[in-house]
Amino acid sequence: MFFSVSMIKNPNTDESKARTFRSKSPNVVSPGYILAVLLALITCAIPAAAQVKIYIDTDLEGISGVFKFAQTREKDTPLNIQACEYFMGDLAAVIRGLRDGGASEIVVLDGHGSQALIPHLMAPGATYITGLPRPDVLYGLDSSFTGIVMLGFHAMKGTPDGVLNHTQSSQSENRYWYNGVESGELAQSGAIAGYFGVPPILVTGDEATCREAKKFFGNNCVTVAVKKGIGRESAALYPFEETRKALYEGAKQAIAAIPLCKPYSIELPIKVKVQYLDTDTSVPERKLGIKEGIVQDALHILDF
Repeated sequence: MFFSVSMIKNPNTDESKARTFRSKSPNVVSPGYILAVLLALITCAIPAAAQVKIYIDTDLEGISGVFKFAQTREKDTPLNIQACEYFMGDLAAVIRGLRDGGASEIVVLDGHGSQALIPHLMAPGATYITGLPRPDVLYGLDSSFTGIVMLGFHAMKGTPDGVLNHTQSSQSENRYWYNGVESGELAQSGAIAGYFGVPPILVTGDEATCREAKKFFGNNCVTVAVKKGIGRESAALYPFEETRKALYEGAKQAIAAIPLCKPYSIELPIKVKVQYLDTDTSVPERKLGIKEGIVQDALHILDF
């Protein structure tokens, strides 16, 4: 690159020498000037660091140490309070990993039905959404987010090795099909995020949940298994020190995997089928109900 500069005549300089100097070096540039210009050009060429905004959708059944419904259904029992403490530990590990991986903003949704957030245990570096009711299933999620994390999720209803497996309700035993494909809560959250063009980048839960995530979201979505299911309320558990380390590392990897992750989508319009049991437990045999319909976009897949 050629730089043209003007020379300022020094009245104390011999004119003949100055002319001789100019004739030999018509463009004299100091090393410091060149360095300053180069730095300015480089600075202009590099765009401002991209904002990495992450949404964390959470549940309780797929958290480290949780393996029975007594921990998740009834709010504020000793078992539930303890499970919520486990939840906060897993969440903190993921937030730290996302931050260290390069996330610039994190929003956490308390997605469990009876809520699981314990405010005095909130890790720094995130904003937390909790309490009911809320106007949207994934309140606050929009196209400004770079990726979605699904923390503490569980496998869909009927998964043999899925710890606490269910879809939306473990009491009415719901099952959902979209365009003929049975889907669980992973696919439901993924489809809503996909409406906004936001890809799933990390899923945590048991091994069955991680397997389900790969099926719907592909192999580039990072998964972290914090336990291995044996039955619906039995599992092989791992020490918290090990699961939190894995969650931290998985979260860091998820940030790096963002360019490879794709939003999850369902072909429109969506044909919905829902199967459920009558919740009236007083009758000797609960009736099986079915609802069907069409929705025009993924934001309404839970309208049935």
